Amino acid sequence: MGKEVTETDKKLAQHCVNCKICRYARKRQKGIIYSLIKIGEKFCPFCRAYEKVYGKKAYDTEQGNSE
Repeated sequence: MGKEVTETDKKLAQHCVNCKICRYARKRQKGIIYSLIKIGEKFCPFCRAYEKVYGKKAYDTEQGNSE
């Protein structure tokens, strides 16, 4: 399969995990920031790596986040 997760992917995904903008979008799930992340994730290498490593979009809710 061509979707092996490399160490570089993990490092890039970690940047997305710590990104204030992405964290905000994952927490809020609405608003302009959320919309921008949905559009921008196609161009952001960190968001693409996040999807590859975690199997979900960078703007999807965090697991265990029950608000």
